[in-house]
Amino acid sequence: MRQRWLFTALLLVGAAATWLLLAGPDRVLGIDTGNLGVFALITVSWASLIAVSRLPQDGIESAVSPGEWRAWIAFAFTAVIAAYAITHVGAFQGPPLWQNPDAQRVGRTIALMVIAWIILFAVLRQRWHGRVQEDERDREIEARASEWARVALSVLAIALAVLLGFTPSDRLEWAPPPVIAHLIVLALIAASLIEYGYTALAYWRDRH
Repeated sequence: MRQRWLFTALLLVGAAATWLLLAGPDRVLGIDTGNLGVFALITVSWASLIAVSRLPQDGIESAVSPGEWRAWIAFAFTAVIAAYAITHVGAFQGPPLWQNPDAQRVGRTIALMVIAWIILFAVLRQRWHGRVQEDERDREIEARASEWARVALSVLAIALAVLLGFTPSDRLEWAPPPVIAHLIVLALIAASLIEYGYTALAYWRDRH
């Protein structure tokens, strides 16, 4: 019962952190909500890892491989980054980045989330240190997921090139250079989201 309440509380905190990132005010009590949301997500992730590590060995951790754990967490993190980047695309329609504090804030928050995921990934690898983390099945799933990501990135790049190349210049007021740069970053995020999503679903399908 205690574990159920703990995971419920972590879920609520994670939802609040996501709201701060996607739809919350710019500042709360003078604190940047982007930084606050990133900190809250990291706290929830760490607390979740600690809680899972204390489950009995015949619990969920033994049923889910390290590769699947990493894939699901990476998918969740990437989905939050993608949603944040999409909902704040308007910040890049202003002046160049060095003259645009809103765009700088959005870019800084995205960078913090990426750094947070890199740190969390390292913690995850350490969490399963001494346990087999990759076998032939993992490498096969990883190869297929990478192929899907490459195809998605190619399609998005071609679509963006066609859109910009065949649209009259007088109809491209919505796409100043900062927006185009942001769209390229969004394409990279989308490719990663597809890769992690495919990986997680492949593991889940194998288990069922």
